[in-house]
Amino acid sequence: MKTLSQTWFAEGFIDFELKKYTLLAYLQEINKYFDQNMLYPQLADIIFHYNNIIKLRDNKKIMQDQFPKKLTGIQIENLQLLYEQMIADDEIMEELESIIHFAEKAIKVSIRNGTEIYETVENSIHIEPVGLVPLDNKEGYFFLASGQTKTTLVYYYRLSFFEKYDEQFRAIRTTFLTRWQRSIANSYENMKVSLIREKKELPNPAVYTINAELAFPVEETLLPIAKRCLVRYIS
Repeated sequence: MKTLSQTWFAEGFIDFELKKYTLLAYLQEINKYFDQNMLYPQLADIIFHYNNIIKLRDNKKIMQDQFPKKLTGIQIENLQLLYEQMIADDEIMEELESIIHFAEKAIKVSIRNGTEIYETVENSIHIEPVGLVPLDNKEGYFFLASGQTKTTLVYYYRLSFFEKYDEQFRAIRTTFLTRWQRSIANSYENMKVSLIREKKELPNPAVYTINAELAFPVEETLLPIAKRCLVRYIS
């Protein structure tokens, strides 16, 4: 996938037309994935760039202090940028503002396309427990299926908690286990029994079905959204 650096708008020769076509080429490739209903990591990537642009737009001081500069290195871990100060130039600042104004609108259109797909997938998903759910449901399994297919993907999941900026968040870790064919003889209830027999470490697991009415790419779309929906359902 074609990517943009974190400071694409301020790197190298700062020219509106050049940056415009750089951005449009990137968004064209993003939209090719969206046309195939593939959302991740593309959607997260363009949201990151959009938030970057908005922060600059809303804080002129940051833009004036940081972006008439020449990129000398990037510290990926803490996302701090190291710059060599360039000579202050009003024309450069005007070009940057034009780039940011254009980028904000263009990226927003792609985000809208992606979020429409996201909402379609999310609205098609139905979650139900299989049998009784134990009080401790932070760990267990889920069965993922979509469309008219009888193929069922089996995943192990574990929820965890972490704090960030005095807020508590839930994270979910999943592991693909196997692929089963659902049938009258091999119902979700039977699958749960088989899992308990095979996985002795979880004698009384929480088990859920996640069914999507329509078929979507699993790794790029269905699984990431299903995981978010499951976290919200359990919460």
